[in-house]
Amino acid sequence: MGALARGGAATVTEIERAVAAAESLLPGVPSPDGEVDERWQAIIAVGDFIQSDPEPVWEFIARWGVDNCGDLRMAVATVLLEHLLEHHFDEFFPRVEELALSNANFADTVSSCWALGETKRPKNLQRLNALVESTQ
Repeated sequence: MGALARGGAATVTEIERAVAAAESLLPGVPSPDGEVDERWQAIIAVGDFIQSDPEPVWEFIARWGVDNCGDLRMAVATVLLEHLLEHHFDEFFPRVEELALSNANFADTVSSCWALGETKRPKNLQRLNALVESTQ
């Protein structure tokens, strides 16, 4: 029986903690060149859950991948989105495509992704390339 069924408080999961920590720093401002950017470090921590908990990672990507800050979008693209698609292409690409077609900032985020893992499959790579081309 879960904590809620017993009348207790819900347990905060590790992914929820990672997302909350990252969101406490966002959108923030980029660190000066050569300095560690705490925002990127927090986004990397969210990325630790791509394989085990992809849904909350996608929700984070969808929220911050549309931000006006190019540096933040680059972090979302290269630390999260390209790896989400690397492992869960079929599950998430339709949502990626829908958001990219409706939001220019997210289209820019997608265009910064490299093809890795499942994305490198010819059919998937063709879909990604077609999306990037259609949104430029």
